[in-house]
Amino acid sequence: MTTLRYLAMCGLLSTVALAIHAAPAASGDAGFRVERADARGMVLVHGKDRVTLRFVAPNVVQIHGMPDGLNAPPGIVMNPSAAHETLSNLHVKSSADSVTVGTNELKVTWDKHAAHLTIADAQGRTLLQTDPSVLMDGQIDLQHDKDDLLYGIGGYDAFEPARRGLMRGGVQIAKAGEQGYPGAPFVWSTGGYGVLVDTVGAKFDLEPGSIQVSGTSRTDVSYDVIAGAPPRIFAALADLSGAPPMFPKWAMGFTNSQWGIDEPELETIVHGYRSRHIPIDNFTFDFDWKAWGDDDNGEFRWNTKKFPDGPTGVLKTRMDQLGMHMTGIMKPRIHVDTVEGRYAQEHGFWAESRPQTTDYFSLKPVREVDFDQPAVRRWFFNDTLKHSFQTGIVGWWNDEADDTNSNTQFLNMQRALYEGQRAFTPTRVWSINRDFYLGAQRYAYGLWSGDIDTGFESMAAQRQRMLSAIDVGEMKWGMDGGGFKGHPDDENYARWIEFGAFVPIFRVHGTLGEKRQPWVYGPVAEEAASRAIRLRYALIPYIYSYEREATTQGVGLVRPLFFDYPEDPNVRDDVDAWMFGDSLLVSPVVGKGQAQKDIYLPAGQWIDYFNGTVYQGGQTIHYAVDSKTWADIPLFIREGAIIPTQPVMDYVGEHPVTELTIDVFPATKASHFEYYDDDGDTYAYEHGAYFSQRMTTQSVDGGAVFGIESPKGSFKPALKYYLVKVHGVNATAVDHDNSALKSYASEQALEASGGEGWVTSHDRYGSVAVLRLTAGEAQQLSLHAAQASH
Repeated sequence: MTTLRYLAMCGLLSTVALAIHAAPAASGDAGFRVERADARGMVLVHGKDRVTLRFVAPNVVQIHGMPDGLNAPPGIVMNPSAAHETLSNLHVKSSADSVTVGTNELKVTWDKHAAHLTIADAQGRTLLQTDPSVLMDGQIDLQHDKDDLLYGIGGYDAFEPARRGLMRGGVQIAKAGEQGYPGAPFVWSTGGYGVLVDTVGAKFDLEPGSIQVSGTSRTDVSYDVIAGAPPRIFAALADLSGAPPMFPKWAMGFTNSQWGIDEPELETIVHGYRSRHIPIDNFTFDFDWKAWGDDDNGEFRWNTKKFPDGPTGVLKTRMDQLGMHMTGIMKPRIHVDTVEGRYAQEHGFWAESRPQTTDYFSLKPVREVDFDQPAVRRWFFNDTLKHSFQTGIVGWWNDEADDTNSNTQFLNMQRALYEGQRAFTPTRVWSINRDFYLGAQRYAYGLWSGDIDTGFESMAAQRQRMLSAIDVGEMKWGMDGGGFKGHPDDENYARWIEFGAFVPIFRVHGTLGEKRQPWVYGPVAEEAASRAIRLRYALIPYIYSYEREATTQGVGLVRPLFFDYPEDPNVRDDVDAWMFGDSLLVSPVVGKGQAQKDIYLPAGQWIDYFNGTVYQGGQTIHYAVDSKTWADIPLFIREGAIIPTQPVMDYVGEHPVTELTIDVFPATKASHFEYYDDDGDTYAYEHGAYFSQRMTTQSVDGGAVFGIESPKGSFKPALKYYLVKVHGVNATAVDHDNSALKSYASEQALEASGGEGWVTSHDRYGSVAVLRLTAGEAQQLSLHAAQASH
């Protein structure tokens, strides 16, 4: 750091004097100058100080400041598996005043006289400007349009009021935080850009027109500027920091977590779900499953008193027959006076910031291990835990690792389990964790919002917690449905289940002794909750396709409305509704006794999912709510929607899916959907063992076109047919690859034919053309109609 900058930071020199000192002479001799600008990027030098600009994607430029030439390796935020070779075909333009390098999507210009950089998009619109000399002092200083809206950096912990909404301003700290907090050194704008800083922890000072970053963890400073609309920004973020691997397909379903349970009660509860045909796929155990407090690796093995058939695998066999997965809690601490505790002591595994204490559950001395140590991570997925995995504990609920001084303790705890399990078995990893720092998503990392209260106010506040987590790149989010602390009333429980059915991780939980089964809350709540759970299971093909999209495109199942409508001022801080995939907008009821809800629908046409009412967007509607049965969910279909559904099953994969229903709502603008499937259990998809077909539609002259592209991938599903329902089309003829598709008199006749064909029909949305098409083949259809109707 220069002496003048140090004095300025200490308040001993005015910022005006500092600015005069920092400004180079007109010739540029007193500051940075261009050493190289060519098709590979740009290098600025000033003595031993260097700034490199390299493009790692057409819309991403990495700016790297190296004081005295220092060049540290990338940190944990960055994806270690990314190729990220520098693009070598950049456009270069040079004049007496400036040098520009860039692509067709992003351009960076060095002003030789002012000695600053301007970053512009494909249209030449300035996104950001900066003086790169501040990088030598470990800082980032970016200027932008003062009207740009900023998001990201962090969300909310379990207990703080979520009054700031989703937009960010003022001083923000990039951290992992505690109890449900999501954080990232990443700020982005609906103005068309994002900034990712390679650091663990930092201070972001956001003022109208400026982004200043200090307190970074590297000796040098490296950050990436991303250009584009929100989906493009998050696709690049997933590439830079790492995309989330896919959860198992069963994780798209429902999870019942419970503290206080044993083997007989587990089986009673599971049979309770099955006898009522309320779908469920996962039961998560709290302390109960472990031999917690016992010697000889009690933290990693079954409690034989509560679960006598656990360690033998007999319980697993019975649960497998019922389609139930078992997952269990993991803690970062181990008991000191045990074989494993003495091993940790001998090998220096303890987290220095956490002294020995008395465990609140076992009442025995414990200490927390330091997961930032590679040796601890290698040890943690040990032979005892492997045996627990083999006998049924197939997923991880990581709790209470958010109280050290490390922003990466939770990240590395799950990393230990992820890397350990992947080395041991091809079975996919599932986890939930209690805080988040960017980079964790690479390790099959779900976030839940912590030990929240029950009640409507707490439930409503989960909306901004979820959406702010997604804003920092954590696409797998969930909560303790029903609230952790307290007992929800029947209405609160029913509405919470309806809310939970439309979040990425659908789960209920409560404190010791609390039950969260639907039948505990009376017949009215049970009926409402059961309907919501069954709807979730009907949508599994749709949901699972977006689980894949989070891996391939960086944006998953849930996204704030401003992802899709960045220019609409009415949604810039809206937490009341969100997109559930591309085709559905949901706005759950979160008020007690509510009989009406005002809901803003963005531009376009929207259709009520349950009754077919059509709404024109760009306005707030007054939506009637059933305050007696609690059975309605405000859910709207976006024009252009393509929504696959399947028969509701008691659990994912109970029966092979041989036919999918595809509801299609053509719009004047072409739309598409990428249907996806695989074995649902292993990582074979990473090697091409998947099945995907892109579907497209568009309304044309009162009719519509619908197309299915050739399938991709080597996986062969049981799927034989698509039952495509093209809504709003009163079809008179259907051309199938330039020949007439056979018509039938009724849907029953079409189904009985056992082959392809079509029929006209009518449902709650109006006229509909029902097409039965062979799956796995490329198809192109034109639906001719005298008129369209709803």
